[in-house]
Amino acid sequence: MALPPMTKHRGFPGRMQGTDYQFVIRRPNPKGITPLKRLERYRDRKPADRRADVAFVAALVAYFGTEPFERGNLDAGRLNWLFGREVKPQDPDNFDPQDYEALLVLDMDQIHANFPDAFDVYE
Repeated sequence: MALPPMTKHRGFPGRMQGTDYQFVIRRPNPKGITPLKRLERYRDRKPADRRADVAFVAALVAYFGTEPFERGNLDAGRLNWLFGREVKPQDPDNFDPQDYEALLVLDMDQIHANFPDAFDVYE
């Protein structure tokens, strides 16, 4: 079985520095592509999880800015914490949540509201 194509975002941080919170995957999942879906962020999440969210959002903003981008090798687990709020499908009507080539965009207004510290990380 041939694995689906997957864009590798060269230069994107592989993980949160000094932790095991990964931001990208190395290769396509041979068991199937993990679908993108919105996960609820509850107030009682661990501080380390919230710091990982900020670091990931900061990396997305620094790497992609306002341009559309392919899901590619970005970690679905990490994207799911942002999906539907800060990260959205570019074309919701034709979006396949199990496609490595799916185009996404950042909602900068949501990022400013929910992750204002993300803009300070890479400045």
